[in-house]
Amino acid sequence: MKKRIGILLSGRGSNFEALADSVAAGRIPNAEIAIVISHREGAPGIDRARARGIDARVIPSKGLEREAYDRQVVAVLQEKNVDLVCLAGYLRLLSPYFVQAFRGRILNIHPSLLPAFPGLESQRQALEHGAKFAGCTVHFVDETLDAGPIILQSAVPIRDDDTVDSLSARILAEEHRIYSQAVRIVLEGRYRIDGRRVIILSDAPIPNNVAKNAAKNHV
Repeated sequence: MKKRIGILLSGRGSNFEALADSVAAGRIPNAEIAIVISHREGAPGIDRARARGIDARVIPSKGLEREAYDRQVVAVLQEKNVDLVCLAGYLRLLSPYFVQAFRGRILNIHPSLLPAFPGLESQRQALEHGAKFAGCTVHFVDETLDAGPIILQSAVPIRDDDTVDSLSARILAEEHRIYSQAVRIVLEGRYRIDGRRVIILSDAPIPNNVAKNAAKNHV
């Protein structure tokens, strides 16, 4: 039986499309995207999901307290028998109710090497701080902002002439790559959690640049 993925997004949905492409190509095998949900009317990601024939719904959040809204979203995810929830540019904090309903089954992709530069505008934060590397992180979601156990990361060197846009574009390409890898690892159960560390089992794929960086560090 295929594992069922639920996607939450707020905007264009590029990470959703990367995941959908990976499912279609078999890079995330034995899986399907069961539902795409946005809290924003007119979110381009919703139209893109519908164009692919995926059930996509807008559940407006305006005027609702966080938990009241999340109860509606959780109800739809449960109705669709979702196994894994993937946040794909979802600009809302999840309530403890939501986290508890899918504990250990919610992933997020963040455009920084967490725990550095959590929250919004991470690329701008990295540039203003003078960091030499930026990147992205796939992590489990808990009740704390951008602080759940880390599954995969990818480092992106910051160039002297980088702008927020140029850096964001290079990070986004890595987001698309490692999010699909992380989803596959989690759906196939090829990991264990030791404290805060996510240990990827030996037969799990390791991102190319992570492997290269590890080799350099052991020279």
